[in-house]
Amino acid sequence: MHLRAAAWFFSIGALAAGLTVVLGAWLAHSPMFAGGVPPMVQMAVQQQGFHALGLMVVALVLWCRGPSRWCLAAGVLMVAGLLLFSFNIYARAFWQWDALRALVPWGGSSWIAAWLCLALGAWRAPSVLRP
Repeated sequence: MHLRAAAWFFSIGALAAGLTVVLGAWLAHSPMFAGGVPPMVQMAVQQQGFHALGLMVVALVLWCRGPSRWCLAAGVLMVAGLLLFSFNIYARAFWQWDALRALVPWGGSSWIAAWLCLALGAWRAPSVLRP
């Protein structure tokens, strides 16, 4: 189970990282943003890229450490953060879809919780992973 979760988290992280590059290029050349990219969209892209790498770290810790509820929770929370924060902001900026605007802070909170869970998962790792 943990190896399957690690593969999913790594794949989602890699796809999100690739999408970060695509979005960055598109935003730089899109006539839609000829007057400049809104700061909220810049932040969403930046946070997406950072947390895509974080998701791949979660996958690697799961792969090396083995089963861990804390690490599984970290992965789920990172994916939730991508959806609730970055993709929610994209929906607002690109399609003027504002229905779920109130969920953006929940995405940031998901990421904070994910990093805490990852820290706990790494702390509780076997001594092989700890100095």
